[in-house]
Amino acid sequence: MMVEHPQIVVPSSLLGKALQYMRGQWHKLVRYVGNGNWPISNELCENAIRPFVVDRKGWLFADTVASTQASANLYSLVETCKANSIDPYRYLVWLLAKLPLAATADDHATLMPWLMPAPRTP
Repeated sequence: MMVEHPQIVVPSSLLGKALQYMRGQWHKLVRYVGNGNWPISNELCENAIRPFVVDRKGWLFADTVASTQASANLYSLVETCKANSIDPYRYLVWLLAKLPLAATADDHATLMPWLMPAPRTP
C-alpha cells in the first residue's frame, strides 16, 4: 500500500527513504521473483568468497591493479569450478593447455568450466 501510495509516508523519514530506494530497485526485485530457480539467499556466494575476503589484507600489497584483477579472475574461475562440481586443478590444467589456441571470443567461450570434456575412464 505504501508503495502504491507514497504520499502516505513522509519522504524524508527513514521509511520514506527506504521506500524510495525500494522503488528504484523494483525492476531487480521483480526479476528475482520471476525466476523460481534463484535461491532466496546469497549465502552460498558469500561463503564462497569468504576465504578471499579474509585474505584481503594480503591483497593490499599486490604490485599492480592488473595483478589484483588477475588474482580475482583466477579465484572466480576456481569458485565457478567448485560451484559446478568440477575439479579446479583439472580444469586449470585443461584451460592452460587450450588458452593459447583461442583466438576469437567464440574460442574463449568454449573454455568455460562446464564445457570441459569429462575425464576418460580406463
